Amino acid sequence: MANYAKSSTRKDTIALFLTTLLVLILTVSKPVTSQNCGCASDFCCSQWGYCGQTDDYCGEGCREGPCQRSSETSGGDAVSLEGTVTPEFFNSILNQARGDCAGKGFYSHNAFMAAANSYQSFGASIPKREIAAFFAHVTHETEFMCYIEEIDGPAKAENYCEKDNTDFPCAQGKAYYGRGPIQLSWNYNYGLCGRDLNENLLASPEKVAQDPVLAFKTAFWFWTTNVRGKFNQGFGATIRAINGMECSGRDPATVAKRIEYYRDYCGKLGVEPGDNLSC
Repeated sequence: MANYAKSSTRKDTIALFLTTLLVLILTVSKPVTSQNCGCASDFCCSQWGYCGQTDDYCGEGCREGPCQRSSETSGGDAVSLEGTVTPEFFNSILNQARGDCAGKGFYSHNAFMAAANSYQSFGASIPKREIAAFFAHVTHETEFMCYIEEIDGPAKAENYCEKDNTDFPCAQGKAYYGRGPIQLSWNYNYGLCGRDLNENLLASPEKVAQDPVLAFKTAFWFWTTNVRGKFNQGFGATIRAINGMECSGRDPATVAKRIEYYRDYCGKLGVEPGDNLSC
C-alpha cells in the first residue's frame, strides 16, 4: 500500500509538472502566434508574420524592422537612402512624366524623404539594387510618377472590394482602386496598411491621393510587407509579388518594361542587376 502511495504521488508530481510546463509554453508562445506584425521598432517581422529579435525573425524573408540583409543576395552593402536617392536621381524619373501630369504637383523628393524618415522600417540604409527595384516598380505603376490614382479607378471600384472579408469590410460609398506610388489596391490592403500606419484608410482611402507623404508611406508599407522578403530571389520575384498576373508568359511586354526600368536604375546607381530578372 505504501509503495502504491509513492507511485501515485510520483505520477501526480509528473502530471503537475507537465501541466505547468504546457501552461508556460502556451503563455509564452501566445503573443508570438497571435502576431501578424506591426512590431515594435526594435523587433523584426518574420516571413511568416511574427515579431521577434532572433535570426529566425530578422534573417531570410524578414519583412520589416532591423532585418539582416546579405550583401550577396540584396545587391551589395546597404547605402544611405538619403545620400543615394538624391533630388537629381528622384527628379530624373519624375521629369520623364508628361507635362500635364497630376503627379508632378504631388510627388516630390521632400515628400519621399519625409515618408522614409517617418516610416523607419523602410530603412535609412538600403542596398542600391533594392532602391533600383523599388523605383522600377514605382515608375511602371505610375508612369514616371505621373499618376496619383489608377486610370478610370472609380469605374473599377467594384473590382477591388473583397466582399466576404469581415476583418476589413468595404465602407459604403468608398472605393479601393489603385492610389499612390505602388498603387495600393483592395479593401484588405487599405485596412491592413491603415492599421499599421495608424490611419483609418478603410474609411478614408482617398487620403492616399491627397497626402504625398502618406502616399509614399503606403508604398513603403506594401514593399516591406509583401515584396522585400522576396527580393533575395531576384527582381523577377518582386514582379510576382506586386502583380503575379503578369508572370508565366501572361504579359511579357509589361514584365520586359519593368526589367528595363530596373536595369536602367541599377546602371545609374552603379550596381549589377543580378540574376533571375524575369518571372
